[in-house]
Amino acid sequence: MLMVLLTFVGVAGVIFGAYWFIVAEPEEREQRSLRRRLRSEDPKLGRSAPASIKLLRQETALSGIAPVNAILESVGGLTDPLSRFIGNSGLPLTVASFLMLTGISCLGLGLLVRMYIPVVWVFVPVGLAGLFIPYGVVAYFRSARVLKFEEQFPEAIELIARAMRAGHAFTTGLKIAADELPEPAGPEFRLLYERQNYGAQIPDALKAFAERVPTIDARFFVTAVLTQREAGGNLSEILDRLAAVMRERFRIRREVRVKSAHGRITAYVLAALPPVLAVLMLLINPTQMMLLATDPLGVRLIIAGIVLQLCGVLLVRKIVDIQY
Repeated sequence: MLMVLLTFVGVAGVIFGAYWFIVAEPEEREQRSLRRRLRSEDPKLGRSAPASIKLLRQETALSGIAPVNAILESVGGLTDPLSRFIGNSGLPLTVASFLMLTGISCLGLGLLVRMYIPVVWVFVPVGLAGLFIPYGVVAYFRSARVLKFEEQFPEAIELIARAMRAGHAFTTGLKIAADELPEPAGPEFRLLYERQNYGAQIPDALKAFAERVPTIDARFFVTAVLTQREAGGNLSEILDRLAAVMRERFRIRREVRVKSAHGRITAYVLAALPPVLAVLMLLINPTQMMLLATDPLGVRLIIAGIVLQLCGVLLVRKIVDIQY
């Protein structure tokens, strides 16, 4: 057991060390070079300038390594959706870092299980399952960030509407929302304001905002503003009504989640029961479980069980996914 633990720690150290020298250290070196250039080129900064100087808006790089970044940019059709997916989560990850973590998860989980179950075919499904662990983590943070944005969005729209009733322009209302609201609504509205402030047309900036924020409320907001710009009308009144509709939708969604909580908990228990029992039986009686993994009939039973388990999880998820 000690030898297995030491092997795992050694492999993990090699992998994370390679990640540091290949990805993290070049990015940090580039930041240090940028800070030195800013201190040397701006006479107002002098020697007392803080060491945490950063650009106000940086281009999103797919990797800190130029050759890898060029390769990933050449397949933009595959990396662009992944980049938006990671950006919506708010995690400080690049596409290259995410792909490296996915590979580490696949190989690490496969090798770890391979140490306890010396069956060659087990490595493949376990490794494929490890591929989805980083994706699931990023998807969790993305869902939490989007949910928090939806909670703050009606307040942001009401801030813009109040600013317009006070005599300010629509763009000034965007700046007020960006300054007053915390993460994640504040940075999103700040980016929207900065894009139009630096020369982008307001319709183009709003459309980019709707593409960047994966919620239907953002599309309602953009559609309402663009329609008012073409057809006219009282935009502050439109935004007030839109905020009221969003609050009502959010209230209904929470009510639906409360009423479907029993079904969702049942789905989680049923989905987790077979793998948890398999792990416990492997720890209690490994000889019996190894017979199931080595016998041809046992292999077929395992495959049939996994297929039926996936079908059951999808079916229960469809039942508890109530549209509102």
